[in-house]
Amino acid sequence: MAETANDCFRPAGELMKLDAALALLAERIKPVAGTETAPLARALDRTLAETLTAERDVPPHDNAAVDGFAVRFADVAADGETRLPVTGRVAAGHPLGRPARPAEALRIFTGALVPEGIDTIVMQEDCRLEGENVVFGPGLRAGVNLRRRGEDVRAGDVILEEGIRLRPQEIGLAASVGRATLRVRAPLRAAVFSTGDEVRDPGTPVPEGCIYDANRYVIGGLLAGLGCTVTDLGILPDRLPVIRQALERAAADHHLIITSGGISVGDEDHVRAAVEALGHLHLWRLAIKPGRPLALGQVGGAVFAGLPGNPVAAMVTFLRIVRPVILTLAGRRETQPRCYKVRAAFAYRKKAGRREFLRAHLVTDAGGEPRAVKYAADGSGVLTSMVAADGLVELPEWMEAVKDGDVIDFLPFAEVL
Repeated sequence: MAETANDCFRPAGELMKLDAALALLAERIKPVAGTETAPLARALDRTLAETLTAERDVPPHDNAAVDGFAVRFADVAADGETRLPVTGRVAAGHPLGRPARPAEALRIFTGALVPEGIDTIVMQEDCRLEGENVVFGPGLRAGVNLRRRGEDVRAGDVILEEGIRLRPQEIGLAASVGRATLRVRAPLRAAVFSTGDEVRDPGTPVPEGCIYDANRYVIGGLLAGLGCTVTDLGILPDRLPVIRQALERAAADHHLIITSGGISVGDEDHVRAAVEALGHLHLWRLAIKPGRPLALGQVGGAVFAGLPGNPVAAMVTFLRIVRPVILTLAGRRETQPRCYKVRAAFAYRKKAGRREFLRAHLVTDAGGEPRAVKYAADGSGVLTSMVAADGLVELPEWMEAVKDGDVIDFLPFAEVL
């Protein structure tokens, strides 16, 4: 359950730094997702809810890394060619059934169990057959082309830690030690709604003064990308009783409720009043751009996040603040994305004391180095900038200007989407 904290409030004019906000969230938010057992085929992108210890070696026996001929290095001539009779055949899944004898070669294929006594495999490309003998030249090294038992995993090794996201490689590693199922976190249940008498669903008439709802689809997509089960509550009118009733119902069977807009202090901003009537709401005045206002709180047993109404600000605050909250609720170990160092291909001035996020795409300069090109329009309502960008340039609070060629932090969308 997520805990609430009165210290989210700041005196008028005082802004909270992003790192302080993230640290507070890490301290206050706890996992709420339950666990379930899933077959490997349905465990992809889930959060592992157990620490996995190998119960067998991988590979489980010495095996051939190539097609060729298995020999004892003691039988290889020190100088000149080696000639040995081929006395057996070993294929994957079909062991020889006996130890190797001195002064013999065995035809062997990739993945085959290496017979006892064999310590070297000669690639078939380096050999020639003369009757019933195999012949190969000098320069062979002992132990080549042979994969040793346990060289990947040893029985008793911890191979996967609780709280990681299960990518294809983790699924494959679990399969390699014989696991058919894994204990994983159950998906978080998230509810999303929009408010506003001026907001309309795409595909419906849009009267003068009204707009189509983009944010609900952006937020729903972001939640689905994090593995949440999303309930779309639609568009709620600017009526306090309706919004309050919808929040109360959603809180009964969801872990998380997210909206955008409607959390300021205007006469028609009813979301704030509804949340405060049902639980707790803390307006965070963060020292970031774009990204104000942002609200976090609790409605019943559900965490509430109120994002800014402008779509770019909604996406930025979701990716940098709400995403870590969701990953923590889901039991994920690592919640913060990685930024990468690139050089700026633009000049820019900013206000000191706040963190700014600029939309940018990457190009490769003549020296093969990536450079970030800033999108021309800075407005937090310019959703086309998020489509054109490869990610966000993140400028720290202390920075006041960026010069062409400066090294800056770049957060690729591939890290968070």
